[in-house]
Amino acid sequence: MLERFGTVLVRRVDVVPTINRWVSDYVFMVADRDVMERSGSHAVDAIGYERRMLTMQVRWHGLAVAFLLMGNTLAAGAAEKEVAPTFTKDVAPILFDHCVACHRNGELAPMPLMTYEEVRPWARAVKQRVVSREMPPWYAESGHQSYANDASLTVEEVETIAAWVDAGAFEGDKADLPDPPKFSDNWTIGEPDAVYSMLEPFEVPVDGTVPYRYFSIPTNLSEDKWIKAVEIRPGDRRVVHHVIATLRSPEPDSSLSGESKSVGRRRGRLRGRAGVFGANSLAATVPNKFGVTYPDGVAKKIEAGTEIVLQMHYTTIGEATSDRTSVGLIFQKEAPTKKVGGSAVINAWFAIPPGAEDHEVRAERTFKSDTYLVNMTPHMHSRGKSFTYTAVFPDGTEEILLRVPNYNFDWQLTYELAEPKLLPAGTSLIGVASFDNSVNNRANPDPSALVRWGDQTWEEMMIGFYGTVDAENLDDRTTQDQQ
Repeated sequence: MLERFGTVLVRRVDVVPTINRWVSDYVFMVADRDVMERSGSHAVDAIGYERRMLTMQVRWHGLAVAFLLMGNTLAAGAAEKEVAPTFTKDVAPILFDHCVACHRNGELAPMPLMTYEEVRPWARAVKQRVVSREMPPWYAESGHQSYANDASLTVEEVETIAAWVDAGAFEGDKADLPDPPKFSDNWTIGEPDAVYSMLEPFEVPVDGTVPYRYFSIPTNLSEDKWIKAVEIRPGDRRVVHHVIATLRSPEPDSSLSGESKSVGRRRGRLRGRAGVFGANSLAATVPNKFGVTYPDGVAKKIEAGTEIVLQMHYTTIGEATSDRTSVGLIFQKEAPTKKVGGSAVINAWFAIPPGAEDHEVRAERTFKSDTYLVNMTPHMHSRGKSFTYTAVFPDGTEEILLRVPNYNFDWQLTYELAEPKLLPAGTSLIGVASFDNSVNNRANPDPSALVRWGDQTWEEMMIGFYGTVDAENLDDRTTQDQQ
């Protein structure tokens, strides 16, 4: 521990004009060794910064000790300075892989983190967020399944960022900086065969909370098609927190066909049980998720006359703006061998009592044929506490497919399985949602309310979206019928 501090001291001499302050910190750390050991390596900062003004006697005592350490640490310190974490060599690759999809100009995150100059003022905030696991947003409990889009940092990555900040957040050799990732200003899936946009822009106010909005977009397709790739592109990413797109066959009496109208509250409530939140999920996007291209031979069917319904979650940014979100589709040129599907475990018939801290709502679906599960997306509102997907197989065995113990309404993620999970015919998929309607839930709009299903944030939903792929190839007859 003494050598570690001596090394830190050597590093700090370059940037801190008064060595006495750091020597005083050392003396304090020695005196409070028990506290230091409980706090770990981060105690250098936690204790040192709080005790900057020690007596002159302590400072001179510390200076004497420090000079004794110099003989052992000057040479070692120079060597360790080369291997200590730096931004260019150690931290930038982590940020490039996990953070900058959102933390860049024009995206929803509050600050860009692409360069050292952008990151350095936020170094301590970055450390706090990654150590607490608040960032990057990822809420799946470990130990159940592996996920292809796991955004969480490894223990080593968290320790690297923390050590970098603790050591002074040095930039390092610019030659070590990897090339930053490139983000396309165009469609990431390639040029779409068809683009469907909100027919009218939505005006986002300067501030306040914008309730979820639902927009229906007619496709005017005259024949069935197979979708190979899909991408949702917000008009102004800064104000679009997430989008959920679903396919809906037009209602015979629908007044929305051919019009750009927000789906009304009453109609949205009815659709919530029948279409918009049921089967035919098309795609979803959050700030760090863009387009999806299905594997070779896999496609999703879109029927003639289908409408695309967008669930829009807008976030105000302190200035008025407008958004016109678009959906791009690339069609499969020949008939696929497997079909993309999906639906949801959903329960719209619940009542959450006032003050309830852990009210559970359950939903279940049973698969009639062998099916591969590929992703899951829990959806609740501000009282959502946790969500668990469990498979109960025909032999009675159970397996947790996804558990989100700390649901975050602001980050409604899709969890993509690293490998498709076979659910044999007769398997039941059970979704269990827990809601916190108590005063302990800081996001709770009204702990005294009896809460039921509804579209608005102050109401609730219990939906466990999931995506599937057929286990069996489409037979010749079915394929011909679906072309």
